[in-house]
Amino acid sequence: MTDYLQQYINYLRFEKNLSDNSVSSYKNDLERYINYLSTQKINRPEYIQSKHIRRLLQLLSELGLSTSTLARNLSSIRSFHLFLISEDLIKSDPSEHVDGPKLRRHLPSVLTFDEIELLYLNISIDDPLGLRDRAMIEVLYACGLRISELLTLLLREIYFKEEFIRILGKGSKQRLVPISIRALNWVKKYLELSRPVLDKHQRSNGAAFLSIRGTIMSRMGFWKILQKYIRESGIRKEVHPHTFRHSFATHLLEGGADLRAVQEMLGHSDISTTQIYTHLDRSYLQQEYKDYHPRA
Repeated sequence: MTDYLQQYINYLRFEKNLSDNSVSSYKNDLERYINYLSTQKINRPEYIQSKHIRRLLQLLSELGLSTSTLARNLSSIRSFHLFLISEDLIKSDPSEHVDGPKLRRHLPSVLTFDEIELLYLNISIDDPLGLRDRAMIEVLYACGLRISELLTLLLREIYFKEEFIRILGKGSKQRLVPISIRALNWVKKYLELSRPVLDKHQRSNGAAFLSIRGTIMSRMGFWKILQKYIRESGIRKEVHPHTFRHSFATHLLEGGADLRAVQEMLGHSDISTTQIYTHLDRSYLQQEYKDYHPRA
């Protein structure tokens, strides 16, 4: 089973071209699965039955794992068995008739336009770090990026004249995302006044936004910076970097943007992922748009 798992990991990494984080998640889930099977004296995939998978999920539930984690584990197991079928190692998928846990879909937390403007007002742009932070948050919100996409954005992927940025997203899929003139102007100020100071040792490797050490900023580093500005702004919502991505999508749809266009900009492979932003009451959306959109 361990050999089959390694074949599958190689398939994910080299043929599916998944990110290291995604591969690691699959590997962790499936190592747990294989370890459980070994306790049941199962060392060949053709011996696995649906009852074994159901029992594993029950045990994980009893350990206190969330329904979303259980659903992810089942998804990993199903993908693994589909791979085994494609390699003619098994004839049928024992996970096919295993029901996943019922997931409660929570609407993502979003910031209003006024809250975003309030956040900007509390960023001091009189020093290189503050100017960098302002430019980063402007781009994060203006383009609806994942935090990993913002932190790994390269200078050469910012097209000022065309008003686009090129993003390398999940699964190494590239997409072009429009960027506002306002965000571009903040990037230009940062590049002129701040980045040369941060890149004095030339260790950036072409990354657009740099840490105080002149290297790519870590996720935790950006999270700490963001939390400082949230506290200083008096915003009482729970705000994460991904909140700006949710706000980007919600504000676009509130303003009448086409769902397919928003899907393309977010880089969602399945439009059902984007549709979560349409589950709000329409009268609420209309009122929020009138209240918060600067051109309403």
